[in-house]
Amino acid sequence: MQSKVTDMSTAWQHTPVSADGRLGLASQHPGRSDPAYRRRRDALAARAEGHQVGAPYPAVDYTEDEHRTWRAVHQALGPAHHAHACRAVLDAGEDAGIRADRIPQHTEVSAALTARTGFAFTLAGGVVPNERFLGAMERGYFHAVQFVRHSAVPLYAPEPDVLHDVFGHGVHLSCARLARLYRLIGQAANRTETAEALDILSRVYWFTLEYGLITEAGTPKAFGAALLSSFGEIGAHDGRTIRPLDPRAAAATPYRISGYQPVLYTVRSLEHLEDVLGAFCADFDDESASRLRVPALSRDRA
Repeated sequence: MQSKVTDMSTAWQHTPVSADGRLGLASQHPGRSDPAYRRRRDALAARAEGHQVGAPYPAVDYTEDEHRTWRAVHQALGPAHHAHACRAVLDAGEDAGIRADRIPQHTEVSAALTARTGFAFTLAGGVVPNERFLGAMERGYFHAVQFVRHSAVPLYAPEPDVLHDVFGHGVHLSCARLARLYRLIGQAANRTETAEALDILSRVYWFTLEYGLITEAGTPKAFGAALLSSFGEIGAHDGRTIRPLDPRAAAATPYRISGYQPVLYTVRSLEHLEDVLGAFCADFDDESASRLRVPALSRDRA
């Protein structure tokens, strides 16, 4: 299956532009109405059409405006991580050594990841089918995009971009223990064939590796990559429901593909996450949907 280029009008349909929503709906996001930005974004995304997992692909000649956006986000996320991220992530971030001055090429990130954990980025244009996206992780490949969020709102992105992939998944995949969790998900995905089973697995992935929390000293701390790359959402727990991680419950929880998540799940420690996710993945197969009695759910794009 080939990676799909995300339709921005769909991905940005209902999400507030700012952390507090004061700038309106995502349809009003500057990138939505900026034709020059859309051409740039879509041209970079289109490179993924027909891309074979693990095959080489061209670097990007990023503009100074794009590098400036990177610097603004890097400067903001450092303090946000120290305030709201868990210890394991802070240690992984130090090992990752993400540069502050410019956007790194995928090949630079991949070289560092491969040396540490055997992982590498492979090209995506946007949303990637579950079978391909999850399954590639067993082989040590993570699908990542090359385009950059709009510079007018550097601390908010209504869809994953290169900053999300580097600041979130690049940090995760710098740590051998965290990288093993990605491989566990990939192994489980490659043992399944049904869309129903892959959908369940994708939801467990979503509420752990994308949006998971680890409770430290009684306080929920960010673990998931989507939280790590979101200045506004990483510590915005007021008004949301936080529950102890139960993979079956997580698999039965609808999620928002863009926008803040109303429900998150937390574990007691990285060891606890490894135990829970490991046990779930070890028993996962095509019969999991009926065995777990998890209803088929659609992603909530609101």
